[in-house]
Amino acid sequence: MQISITGRNLEITEALRRYAEEKVARLQKFVDHITSAHVILSIAKHRQIAEVTLRVRELTIRGEESSSDLYSAIDLVADKIERQILRYKEKIIEHSGRGSGHARARDEISPVEAESFSEDGPRIVKTKRFAMKPLFPDEAAIQMSLLGHNFFVFRNARTEEVNVLYRRQDGDYGLIEPNG
Repeated sequence: MQISITGRNLEITEALRRYAEEKVARLQKFVDHITSAHVILSIAKHRQIAEVTLRVRELTIRGEESSSDLYSAIDLVADKIERQILRYKEKIIEHSGRGSGHARARDEISPVEAESFSEDGPRIVKTKRFAMKPLFPDEAAIQMSLLGHNFFVFRNARTEEVNVLYRRQDGDYGLIEPNG
């Protein structure tokens, strides 16, 4: 597994690097085939933030936690990722009779900065491009949950059309499908 560690607004010490690498490497006992891990450690005002993004085959698992201490933030995010992996494995077992056997994720291509629409209004500051592999809506819900997002854009495996899955305020999901 390739582990990269990035520091934002702080210098990564060797002890901090070793600690983060150790915590991320322990996640391999919960899931096979972790291809890469990216850890971002940052300081923002009085918060110490640890973000971890794992690539497992075609799946992306992401977590972010903050604390007053960077080491405890790393512990918290490692625990969060572990829970997400275990939840994912449980859902795979529940859905294993359906054929595909596992959810497929987005292969993210590099984010591109975009131009603003107007001088005084809101502007687009980031654009993400990704490959859209066909997913069933329940697989998209699993992937959205693993990423910790409130919405998820995917190509529906049944209709072959682009859909948007979103988390409603009541905790359930909504699905947006094109009409015609």
